[in-house]
Amino acid sequence: MSLLQRRRKKPNVNIIPLMDVLTILIFFFLVSMQFKEMTTLNLTLPDIESAGQNEFSEKVTLSIDAEGVVYLEGNPIELDALKEVVVGIAKVTDDVPVLIRADKSTTVELLTDVMDVCRLNGLSKIRLQSK
Repeated sequence: MSLLQRRRKKPNVNIIPLMDVLTILIFFFLVSMQFKEMTTLNLTLPDIESAGQNEFSEKVTLSIDAEGVVYLEGNPIELDALKEVVVGIAKVTDDVPVLIRADKSTTVELLTDVMDVCRLNGLSKIRLQSK
């Protein structure tokens, strides 16, 4: 009975071809990489008291309540003063998104006036928030 049973060969994995492929890939990536010489300047920068005050990292939030009062970041503001603020923001960067939150009873005229103030003075990324 034992003569009829054949011994199976143990399966083995030849890793030599795998290592050859990995070596070729490493050489390829080393040759194709662009090495740039990094140079740094030894500078001592002056101190500025207003540093970082002109950065608008997030968004500008405008709110309009049911009575038609416009708020900039929670503070009431007139449309003429809003125009000056928007001009100042647009001088720094025109990439700031403007989020307008208006009460559902706000007139379309007031909403479009606020949007026009923003667009005409350089801020065109306007979003309207709703529930």
